[in-house]
Amino acid sequence: MAVVSTSIVSQLSGSKSAISSSSPPPQFSGLRRSSLNLKLDQSHSFFQLVHSHLCLSAGRSACRGVVTMGASGKFFVGGNWKCNGTKDSISKLVADLNSAKMEADVDVVVAPPFVYIDQVKNSLTDRIEISAQNSWVGKGGAFTGEISVEQLKDIGCKWVVLGHSERRHVIGEDDQFIGNKAAYALSQDLKVIACIGEKLEEREAGKTFDVCFQQMKAFAGNVPRWDDVVIAYEPVWAIGTGKVATPQQAQEVHVAVRDWLKKNVSEEVASKTRIIYGGSVNGSNCAELAKQDDIDGFLVGGASLKGPEFATIVNSATSKKVSP
Repeated sequence: MAVVSTSIVSQLSGSKSAISSSSPPPQFSGLRRSSLNLKLDQSHSFFQLVHSHLCLSAGRSACRGVVTMGASGKFFVGGNWKCNGTKDSISKLVADLNSAKMEADVDVVVAPPFVYIDQVKNSLTDRIEISAQNSWVGKGGAFTGEISVEQLKDIGCKWVVLGHSERRHVIGEDDQFIGNKAAYALSQDLKVIACIGEKLEEREAGKTFDVCFQQMKAFAGNVPRWDDVVIAYEPVWAIGTGKVATPQQAQEVHVAVRDWLKKNVSEEVASKTRIIYGGSVNGSNCAELAKQDDIDGFLVGGASLKGPEFATIVNSATSKKVSP
């Protein structure tokens, strides 16, 4: 039988009676403060809710009965190169990736800066697909500085990263705008890596779930189908900071997002959709993170600029415990 974590128990009850007096006090994980009152349907008893969360905590074998992982059944690793690189450094990186030994049963995608997409596409092994880091919200036209979905497809992109925290919090894109971008990209058969995640102050305020669910709602309200969507949970406080969510912290959010999909989209979508983790993922921590039941891969920043280390992260798929 699964053990209810103290953070889950603290979410289920605002009273001390939910935990025996002999139990250690629950530690604040940043997901919910135990003093918050959850808006629970009155038709569900506390014990029914515990059972539900036991199912969540038990992982994929108990709750993801439709398939093991994703429509393709594969671990997913994306490399977001952000605004980095020159022709020479990218040539070196591509050469390293071309010579790296990577597990076959993993979907691998890299997102170069726009100006180098053509260079990468023409020199990178077909084993790795190309993603853009952003796209315009509709058909191209008089939109100076933007890149249209049609143009991305024309140069061989199969994916686009949308909703990344740097687009949200530096550029100022809001949930609805990001959701509309996703809808248009999918309508033109460009697959989407949909990013969600909370800032440090939001985690410390116990708003992690609220923020992630609100961002998910904007995607769900616009996404016509989920077969071509990968969700990337990236806590903003862990991106490029060297801080990383513990495997347990990441797993808790992934489980919660999957449960949100089950309740708000469908059980099948919740089971099939891959939810990957991003935030200072590297060759040293990827294996422990990959062991978590609901972490279906990674979106990698800085470490994706180092070919051998990126290959190590791809190969961490072997750490995944797949249920029979």
